[in-house]
Amino acid sequence: QSEKELQNMVKQQEEKMLQLIDKSGEVTMLKGEVFHLRRSLQRAESEAKVLWEEVRGQEPKVDAAYIQERVLLQQQVDKLRLLLLEREEEKQMLSDKY
Repeated sequence: QSEKELQNMVKQQEEKMLQLIDKSGEVTMLKGEVFHLRRSLQRAESEAKVLWEEVRGQEPKVDAAYIQERVLLQQQVDKLRLLLLEREEEKQMLSDKY
């Protein structure tokens, strides 16, 4: 009787562990999606910022190549900021872990 109960308990624990593993995979996938969404948002914000600055100080003739270069430079700056934040988060997570 007690052996059967023990087997049932072990089986329940295994099922719980498998559920946790599945949820962990979902969390990892969602974190990846959040990362990509943040990148997309940041690109859009960079582009909007540069375009808004250009519209405010618009000259009679706007150079499209210049605007494109500004957008790319702003995206690079924002990308570097994001990478810095990610590294700081990783560093914090590692220090919290150990």
